[in-house]
Amino acid sequence: MIDQSQQTPAGFEKTEIDGATPSERLSGPARWVVIIGTLASLMLVINQLFNLQLAGVVLIEGRYLYLLGGLFLGLSFLIFQIGGGKGARPSILDWVLFALSLGTTGYLAATAQTNLSQGWEYAAPVIAQWVSVGFFLLVLEATRRAGGWILFTIVTLFAFYPTFAGYVPDPFSGFQSTFLQTVPYHIYSAESSFGIPMKAFGGVVIGFIVFGAVLQRTGGGQFFNDLALGLVGQYRGGAAKVSIFGSGFMGSMSGSVISNVLTTGSVSIPAMRKTGFSARTAAATEACASTGGVLMPPIMGATAFVMASFLSRPYVEIALAAAIPSILFYWGLFTQIDAYSARRGLKGLPKPDLPRIRQVLRDGWPYVLVFALLLFLMIGLRRETSAPFYATALLLVVNQIRGQHRLDLAKLGNLVVGVGMGLAELTAILLGVGLIVGSFSATGLAGTLVNELVFMAGDSTLVLLLMGAVTAFIFGMGMTVTACYIFLAVVLAPALEAGGLNQLAVHLFILYWGMVSFITPPVAIGAFAASTMAGSNPISTGFEAMRLGGVIYIAPFFFVLNPALVGQAPAWEVAVALSCALLGVAMISSALQGYISLVGPLNGAVGLPLRILLFIGGLLIAKPQTDLINIGYATSLVLGLAFCALPMLAAWRSSASVKQTV
Repeated sequence: MIDQSQQTPAGFEKTEIDGATPSERLSGPARWVVIIGTLASLMLVINQLFNLQLAGVVLIEGRYLYLLGGLFLGLSFLIFQIGGGKGARPSILDWVLFALSLGTTGYLAATAQTNLSQGWEYAAPVIAQWVSVGFFLLVLEATRRAGGWILFTIVTLFAFYPTFAGYVPDPFSGFQSTFLQTVPYHIYSAESSFGIPMKAFGGVVIGFIVFGAVLQRTGGGQFFNDLALGLVGQYRGGAAKVSIFGSGFMGSMSGSVISNVLTTGSVSIPAMRKTGFSARTAAATEACASTGGVLMPPIMGATAFVMASFLSRPYVEIALAAAIPSILFYWGLFTQIDAYSARRGLKGLPKPDLPRIRQVLRDGWPYVLVFALLLFLMIGLRRETSAPFYATALLLVVNQIRGQHRLDLAKLGNLVVGVGMGLAELTAILLGVGLIVGSFSATGLAGTLVNELVFMAGDSTLVLLLMGAVTAFIFGMGMTVTACYIFLAVVLAPALEAGGLNQLAVHLFILYWGMVSFITPPVAIGAFAASTMAGSNPISTGFEAMRLGGVIYIAPFFFVLNPALVGQAPAWEVAVALSCALLGVAMISSALQGYISLVGPLNGAVGLPLRILLFIGGLLIAKPQTDLINIGYATSLVLGLAFCALPMLAAWRSSASVKQTV
């Protein structure tokens, strides 16, 4: 068994995996309520998904979602404080809101069958109307606490939109309802708070969140970090390349950019600084790597499961489609880091200090086994809802037998509290964002807005894509990734699909552009979080992250215009498109850094023109095979190679002259 203190080089000191974070250190009655509520909710989920019929109980979907959503809604008031933050001792008001959540939830669950048979979303009795008002207000308050004021403002505006839709000018006017017509629709219909987002949450999201949490608490993070160290740590810029791989693995598990930055950044940023990276570049690298992790299969984030529900497709199809775009993003980041390191003569980490791959795999075999089981169940048997539960059970059993990261009662309690906090936060946000979806459904705006957007774009798909990118970026600044995606999937995606674009590519396009704000000023919260850890200027770190993550702005246009890059084409076409895209992205990344890996630098007075030429050449090589751009595929490839030839020749000569001087 590896002695981690000896196998981990300087700058990659082992961090505490099993202990509680400060925000998880709930104490007293609140801690026990969160633990009991989380375990009860998980038992409810397992009973429903595995059809166990414990105590002879069989729940209709509506009653199941009411119970699940209401339990975590109540817990959110004990976890998130009224003035912001989480983990502190709840106030009397928090306990009152918790009790009201359970009370209204009990009524909703008890009357679920009557609601379904009598259509309460349109004709609820008086008592049901006022109960829905109470639950509606609780959802808004929970959204404010968990998602912040910006998300709360957006959700509240759209939640009340049906009450004044008739006064809004075209193209945003819609069917108008009274307040006591709107609120019951939000709560009792299957199109609003308890619509697609919550159905995805209750079906597949919970299992994967639990799996990711258990994987991290049982040493999965350390395993992936050691694996990345062994694979790329010895090469130039090795510390940054470890960050790329490690953050990619961790992001795929956690699905959260900020938590990924705070978890892996505390280790990777100091290591990058010690090996010659500037504070700004170290922070920007971590921010980009953490952002891309949310887009990486096989787990990705909660948004991917919501997408699967929206598209009525197996999650495996979403993950497979996201594989190539994820490869392009990380390939672009990797080549930029390699060029940055080569230009500055940065070395890798000392090989004797690095973990040996064989030893890492020998000691980390449980994680390989668990992932193999997960992928087999998901891909081979198509059991997406049950796969993470089987994988989690196997991981816990093996972990307790081996003992290296064995969970005692205190650590197990911290694990349950951490899971409960994550699920309560996501529930509060999903219930709130569902109100936006419900408003578009109630007013009929979802259908009419599509035609208006297409008309405004003048039937130009490229213009519509640019409008969509800007819209996704703007909303991404004020919403979580999941909230932004849900909103745009209702408003924007149908318009893009009406323009003749591939449905799956359109939804991934929206997801990517919703992520851009994490590394783009003026918001750039991922870059700002990393800059705080590195001690760099936040704005300059944001701009450096924009350069390092430049592919994230370009790749979505590649795959939305060429479905082959999301696997929606014959195998040979996918292979050709991927090969050209990888080469084009490498040229674009080299242009952004002013250094062509394995060739040389682009220096001197002609350096900038040559970089521009190389950038254009990369775009032409990676250009989608589409009729929207009137350049043939072969012609574009030849032109791109021709544009890249001169910069590469200049870089080779520059490198040769430096060697002769030395």
